[in-house]
Amino acid sequence: MKTMGKNINFYSVQIILVSVIVFFTGCKKLVEVEGPSTSVNSANIYENDVTATSALTGIYTLLSASSVSSESLTGIGYYTGLSSDELQLLSGYGNPVINTYYTNSLDSRTPYDFWNRIYNQLYYVNAALEGIGHSNTLTPKVKQQLIGEGKFMRAFCFFYLVNLYGDVPLTLSTNYKVNIVLPRSQQPLVWKQIIEDLKDAEVLLNADFLDGSLLKTTNERVRPTKWAAKALLARAYLYTKDWKMAEEESTQLLNNPLFILSPLTEVFNKNNHEAIWQLQPVVGYPNTMDGIAFIYNPNYPDRTPVALSEGLIKAFEPGDIRKNLWVNTVKIEDDIYSFPYKYKYGSDISVPSIEYSTVLRLAEQYLIRAEARIQQNEIADGIDDLNRIRIRATDLTDAIIDQLKPLAGNLSKGDALIAVEHERRVELFSEWGHRWFDLKRTSRIDEVMSKVAPLKVVNGNWKSNQQWYPIYYVELQQAPNLVQNEGY
Repeated sequence: MKTMGKNINFYSVQIILVSVIVFFTGCKKLVEVEGPSTSVNSANIYENDVTATSALTGIYTLLSASSVSSESLTGIGYYTGLSSDELQLLSGYGNPVINTYYTNSLDSRTPYDFWNRIYNQLYYVNAALEGIGHSNTLTPKVKQQLIGEGKFMRAFCFFYLVNLYGDVPLTLSTNYKVNIVLPRSQQPLVWKQIIEDLKDAEVLLNADFLDGSLLKTTNERVRPTKWAAKALLARAYLYTKDWKMAEEESTQLLNNPLFILSPLTEVFNKNNHEAIWQLQPVVGYPNTMDGIAFIYNPNYPDRTPVALSEGLIKAFEPGDIRKNLWVNTVKIEDDIYSFPYKYKYGSDISVPSIEYSTVLRLAEQYLIRAEARIQQNEIADGIDDLNRIRIRATDLTDAIIDQLKPLAGNLSKGDALIAVEHERRVELFSEWGHRWFDLKRTSRIDEVMSKVAPLKVVNGNWKSNQQWYPIYYVELQQAPNLVQNEGY
């Protein structure tokens, strides 16, 4: 983590500048407030509502502006999709770094480094929490919302760190001298911190979506609310096998009329009814970086080197219109590839803003509650939740085509859990690493990947330690108490 420490001054200035510039010029819907009349610097950024809010806005801005094919938080789904059985490389694409993710051949010198990027993000979050917490001049409601957003984002960062690397240092301040000597905390302690931060955020965050003043409501679903905290908390409870609490948190979301399942054609549209938290486009393109990353563009073939795996395509059942609406194909020479088509618009600047990158959505909450109920032997109720997702995924208006059949409520517990895994696979593909994390948390990864690895590379051999990414060797050299993951 010393590389993070060395860059603190640069990134501190960068986050302030980017936040303020975007806040006042780029994201009208996100902010819709006037700028301050005084100058802004690192000493006074947390002294008034506008500039303090800009610090958190800047964090979302950097997330949204990052390429999905980069080693940033927004690239989690891309790279873990390659590591798992979800994505494949297009034929003939030879980027050696991306290939190491696909062939599960990462080592400590692979330069694409999620660790450093996410810890830099954590530094921004902790700096905001410290500055806002010490401020005595903010409007109380604004201060409360900002602290809630900060705690939500800290939990969000740690969620991905613990799922990518296992044990990780718990950096809860900006004190470099403390952070540089932190050892890796065991996973249960990291999960405890995630849950504590989300429970705090759940209390602090507003129940309504707020505009940039944090004092008025808006239709834009781009700032975290208490419902975003609940959504991530339900997921954290599921991952830690607290089935009762996972069911309780997801049920509160599912009972909220603010959120309903949208038609499949609208799920990734901006501000749709299913969206719990989205990222608004903030760079030169009117739509999402997701579309740019996944939609094949023959003019830029190296920009989109991934396709959906044959195994995933075969997993779709007859009559599942998610395959028709969320998957597209391209012919390259003599081969036909399928690619994620959840987002329909890429780099075409002539298309108006239609889609926002969706981080949290309601369908996942049905899947969380289904699994939690089945684990508590409430199998029929769990199957009912799965069938709500399946009903949306079949065309009930056309009697000619195959219909996606509902699941029987009398399945065995084992079969019901297999049905959950299947439904998560075909509903959440290419989104934020769900498949890779699901295989790990359910202890299915060795069974699945031992069959997949030989399909990726001749004589491919899966090793269980490969489920955890290695720490970049520079981090190990500069942080004395860090220990490498086993097998690297």
